[in-house]
Amino acid sequence: ADIISTVEFNHTGELLATGDKGGRVVIFQREQESKNQPHRRGEYNVYSTFQSHEPEFDYLKSLEIEEKINKIRWLPQQNAAYFLLSTNDKTVKLWKVSERDKRPEGYNLKDEDGRLRDPSMITVLRVPVLRPMDLMVEATPRRVFANAHTYHINSISVNSDYETYMSADDLRINLWNFEITNQSFNIVDIKPANMEELTEVITAAEFHPHHCNTFVYSSSKGTIRLCDMRTSALCDRHAKFFEEPEDPSNRSFFSEIISSISDVKFSHSGRYIMTRDYLTVKVWDLNMENRPIETYQVHDYLRSKLCSLYENDCIFDKFECVWNGSDSVIMTGSYNNFFRMFDRNTKRDVTLEASRENSKPRAILKPRKVCVGGKRRKDEISVDSLDFSKKILHTAWHPSENIIAVAATNNLYIFQDKVN
Repeated sequence: ADIISTVEFNHTGELLATGDKGGRVVIFQREQESKNQPHRRGEYNVYSTFQSHEPEFDYLKSLEIEEKINKIRWLPQQNAAYFLLSTNDKTVKLWKVSERDKRPEGYNLKDEDGRLRDPSMITVLRVPVLRPMDLMVEATPRRVFANAHTYHINSISVNSDYETYMSADDLRINLWNFEITNQSFNIVDIKPANMEELTEVITAAEFHPHHCNTFVYSSSKGTIRLCDMRTSALCDRHAKFFEEPEDPSNRSFFSEIISSISDVKFSHSGRYIMTRDYLTVKVWDLNMENRPIETYQVHDYLRSKLCSLYENDCIFDKFECVWNGSDSVIMTGSYNNFFRMFDRNTKRDVTLEASRENSKPRAILKPRKVCVGGKRRKDEISVDSLDFSKKILHTAWHPSENIIAVAATNNLYIFQDKVN
């Protein structure tokens, strides 16, 4: 139940939310810098924990709906409270997280324990006062957006107008208004009239960071569609279609499976989109549809292991990818608790490991190398000794600083750039 299923920084980076398979959301808050301990800045401590989703049962389909949190998305902060969206397979909830450090005392009609008093015994009129109390962080559900998805929700994305958001499942994308819970607007529907003709499913979707009319969604066929909601109410016809032609010499039994896109993310600038498939991360320019401008090999040494990865179901793992704040570095996960970083300017890349053995506080991470051939150097690890049960699927990058959060099964690691 405590396996982490999503990680997300808020817009300032002061808060970090994680969701897990047990339906819980844990929010971490960044420590404020103190004069006598300046290096303490950057440490994240638990701020609030609450149960977001419970297991449900769909009686019409005789299906259990698990409580696992698929995605969390923060809304920009408008006042003292924080708002976030969390979703499981079927239901999206809007949560308000607020602080309380005062409590009202001196009611007229209630005693201090909250019990109602006999009105005939009340002889004086009191003015209630606010007294200080220990800080309490409360999470309250403000909206529940349910009953709009037949299939499992894989993505939610808040629009830049901050009035609407979308939720995507395997075959449909719905547009919601934050104020309206009982109806949504269907903006993409790829369900064929005959389900036997189904050839692809939607795998991820995201709104453009600045243009509220534009969004992208990726498919299991390795394609990305950019849609413009100004052209028609139902965006079945895309404005742009991004696809890389397949090299026939690389074609194999696994080609279709490994070309499925597991994550799609707009850059902060809105000029590029990044996609993650099983073996690579690709960066696409919105103005060039026929091929990506950059392709990064995440773990090309697994190409020869696809057969065993298919047998143990790892080939269907859905890795996410993230940009740093300036869109110059990208990060994504791999196996053996490895995660990869690619610098787009210098073209340098590094493999780092998130594990308890080598991550004591303030320890510097050593780059790891995987060797493919027979001869292995002292500091290298052989492909055959990689642990495929240890995988990093979910990562997040602070919006403005070099602080990253990496979810390794049921452990959350937070790494920070070394400050000289």
